[in-house]
Amino acid sequence: MRTTVVLVRHGRTVWHHPNRYAGRSDVPLDAHGEAQAGALARWAAGEKFTSLASSPLRRAVDTLAPTAAATGLAPIVEPRLRELDFGVAEGRTLDQIRADDPEVVAWFEADPAEYHFPDGEHPADAVARARAGLADLVAADPGGKVLVVAHNTLIRLVTCAVLGAPLGEYRRRLPVYDSVAATTLRYDRPGGPAALLAYNVPVAQGWMA
Repeated sequence: MRTTVVLVRHGRTVWHHPNRYAGRSDVPLDAHGEAQAGALARWAAGEKFTSLASSPLRRAVDTLAPTAAATGLAPIVEPRLRELDFGVAEGRTLDQIRADDPEVVAWFEADPAEYHFPDGEHPADAVARARAGLADLVAADPGGKVLVVAHNTLIRLVTCAVLGAPLGEYRRRLPVYDSVAATTLRYDRPGGPAALLAYNVPVAQGWMA
């Protein structure tokens, strides 16, 4: 009963340029992000998905909404798929944080798991909750194909965990994850380990920025 899970990063938000840490902040899509959500729906309509799920944050829910309309599938909102809480970094760029506290950024760049931003969520905790949420989605749709709209850092961390790579390496080994790009996992059985089939694949050319 192999189940395929396709993780897609939400569309572009109003904080995308400049690149502010959104995390728990519930920022909306911008006009380009809304167009990306439409492009995702057109792609997804031909992919034979059997279930849909998203993070509860507005940018993920709104990215998935056109796909739900196109496929007729009712999306599941899974709280465990929310983005990390970035603590003191919320709403700020890395350069802004560096100007106030260069040591915090230096430690973060050296190992963003062990030295995550103060008052933020530990990446290992985020991975644990995300993997539990994905396991429940797989158990609810055995043998199916699940589309999940989630977040940049969370997807990269989960990918590292699937590969057995240290979480502190996620920024170096997986430096880029585009908006509305897909990462595909395969689960051979509910509750079992995942295999990585593809990473950061565009779902529609011209909509990735």
